[in-house]
Amino acid sequence: SRPVGRLAAAAQRVIAGDLGVRVREEVGDDEIAMLGRTFNRMTQQVKRQHDDLREANTRTERRRRLFDSVLSGVTAGVIGVNADGEIAMMNAAAARLLNLDSEFDVDNALILAVPEFAPLFAKLGERSANVVQEEIRLTRADSPEILLVRMAERLSLEGFVEGYVVTFDDVTSLVSAQRLAAWGDVARRIAHEIKNPLTPIQLSAERMKRKFGPKLGEDAADLNQYADVIIRQTNDLRRIVDEFSRFARMPEPKRRKEDLAKLICDVVVLQEEALYPTKLNLKLPGGEIPANIDATMFNQALTNLIKNAGEAIESMNEKPDNFIPEIWVSVADENGETVIEIQDNGIGLPTENRSRLFEPYVTHRDGGTGLGLPIVKKIIEEHGGTLELLDGLPFDSSNGAGALARIVLPFGNKSFRAVSRDQTAQKEA
Repeated sequence: SRPVGRLAAAAQRVIAGDLGVRVREEVGDDEIAMLGRTFNRMTQQVKRQHDDLREANTRTERRRRLFDSVLSGVTAGVIGVNADGEIAMMNAAAARLLNLDSEFDVDNALILAVPEFAPLFAKLGERSANVVQEEIRLTRADSPEILLVRMAERLSLEGFVEGYVVTFDDVTSLVSAQRLAAWGDVARRIAHEIKNPLTPIQLSAERMKRKFGPKLGEDAADLNQYADVIIRQTNDLRRIVDEFSRFARMPEPKRRKEDLAKLICDVVVLQEEALYPTKLNLKLPGGEIPANIDATMFNQALTNLIKNAGEAIESMNEKPDNFIPEIWVSVADENGETVIEIQDNGIGLPTENRSRLFEPYVTHRDGGTGLGLPIVKKIIEEHGGTLELLDGLPFDSSNGAGALARIVLPFGNKSFRAVSRDQTAQKEA
């Protein structure tokens, strides 16, 4: 009974998790001796399998951590989807690009989270290939973007579809740059082809006036009128061609140390009379804002944005009672960067094609060439900055909200602080 008791005690220790336990093996070939030897071989095998399983789990955990660290470090979005179309995993870049918050349930169906991805599943079914790639336009939080999306089937060893792997990246800037390059080439060709005949056309119209006007008597007025139309339209064409040329051959900035505060102040002063009766407000920090910029190009960019703001106010067909047309130009330092904001209370940004506002020849204004904003954006980017067009906030309860142009430049002076609207109002009072 004593060997049996030892086996029972050893079995209890195995149940408790001690796989290294052994029993003393009895001498002989009876059942008790064989039971002890068999028990020891069994626990030895169980311990070996347990150790192998633990090592396999450790390797799997290491691979998972490596996998997670790689996915968290890439800028592209990666989503794993099961055969039912439900999201199994998603890296941080995917959540950021799709504007999904941290509380998003990853068990949701992909087409519910991102309906724009639904056609990719259909195209995978239509094609013999197990990979499909498309450019998809996405709008999240009023921010349009273009994603290059690649969806691939994940197959089992038997060849059945176990799920899908979806990878995507934001190519909005790349697509925009490609379009700008293409438009730049078009602009050069247009400028060359149109500009050559403009001068002889204008000179011919002026010569007709001088040569035939005195000889026509009563019909001279008609000739002068027609010739003036030709000359005026020729000048309009020359202005458009000049804009084409400026866009196609944007010169390199000639940087010099300038006072950005003085430059902005000068632009505002020059535009005050031109925009009357629109009220042009300026918020500048105290002191200079030293900046290494091309003053001429920056003057052009700021002037264009302020003119656009004024035209947006003029374009309003219906203005509310007690409406005060206003434009605010403000400068502030944010985390060591200089931020310039130009806001109006005009008609605001269009609801459609917002992502194309910086493309050449896209305009919502009669008589516009659509080259102003692309030129401004190019100037800002040549200085290492960024330009955004956003919906503005109301100035006060009586005024509407228009558009906001926000320029961020990679230089600043943390010692300056912009005066707030409330502080400005108090000082004026």
